[in-house]
Amino acid sequence: MKENSVKIRNIINRFLYKNIAKPIFFHIDPEKVHDTMIFLGKFLGSNIITRSLTSIFFNYSNKKLEQDILGINFKNPIGLAAGFDKNASIVKILPSVGFGYAEVGSITGESCEGNPKPRLWRLKKSAGLVVYYGLKNDGCAKIAKKLKNEKYTVPIGVSIAKTNSRQTAKKEAGIHDYVKAFSMLKDIGSYITINISCPNAFGGQPFTKAEDLDDLLTEIEKIPCSKPIFLKLTPDLSAKELDALIHVCDNHRIGGFICTNLTKDRTNEEVKKHLKDSNIKMVGGISGRPIKELSIKLIDYIYKKTKRRYIIIGCGGVFSAKDAYEKIKAGASLIQLITGMIFEGPQLISEINQGLVTLLKKDGYKNISQAVGRYNSP
Repeated sequence: MKENSVKIRNIINRFLYKNIAKPIFFHIDPEKVHDTMIFLGKFLGSNIITRSLTSIFFNYSNKKLEQDILGINFKNPIGLAAGFDKNASIVKILPSVGFGYAEVGSITGESCEGNPKPRLWRLKKSAGLVVYYGLKNDGCAKIAKKLKNEKYTVPIGVSIAKTNSRQTAKKEAGIHDYVKAFSMLKDIGSYITINISCPNAFGGQPFTKAEDLDDLLTEIEKIPCSKPIFLKLTPDLSAKELDALIHVCDNHRIGGFICTNLTKDRTNEEVKKHLKDSNIKMVGGISGRPIKELSIKLIDYIYKKTKRRYIIIGCGGVFSAKDAYEKIKAGASLIQLITGMIFEGPQLISEINQGLVTLLKKDGYKNISQAVGRYNSP
């Protein structure tokens, strides 16, 4: 499809979403909308006809966006972050929407109903969400059985986390829960993410402590696995805490970091200046525009600190090609999003990918990999 045709298509899709779909969606409970989108995604992904039609309306490809990272081929750098497709229900339709990859979950050792409703709120003025789901998912055994023989057309990452329950609050029980999920899911998808940064689980985030993380990774590495492993980080870490975690990862088989999960810290100045809504819930983590700068700051810090030893996936506050490119130039090789798609529409993935090609041409790069870390290049 020619570039101009894609632009026109995206302009039409944006207009329809912004002026018709979004006003309707934003007057309905956000969790109900999410559940409806999952149902629709399952239907659209169920057969080749609906997948092909979806691709016509949303997909975009360009060789400049293709990369081989840790032995995995990514057709473009834009992926769906974990937290949207909790039970890996819509992986068949995601390539047709334009995603170059996707991450499912987070999936836990045991099934979990999550925190009590309501547990999802829109921050309309702040372009963000408050998320308090609490790792709602069907559990590793059921999801592993469902995905066992599935074939994927784009890389699929599997995010695992500790079950949100009182029973896993102690370190030993938490490690056992992670190990169970890892064992069940290690043969599914292209890579695995260990999510140690969910802000909504019982017992907090114990594995953001270096000693505890070392114990967790030691046990996980007893399980044979040849796939890349990523660690998903919270933006609420101090430099000292982050240095300690990186030091632990240097002694284990971690291939990269996802920067970043939701923030719980409502006192951070970078977050506060974007929080324009009143009566913001004090429970849950904040996503979207308010954490954009926290994500970039974390990407920049890790890229400089580790001197490209790790692959970085940038996540948080991506609403445009410019937002994605900023993270890439700070050191991210790949990008993830959810909230931007909710506020801007599903055509955003195509808009970002096409916009990245334009930005690459402007800067004289032949491939997206050449732009990675350019802000920090000597």
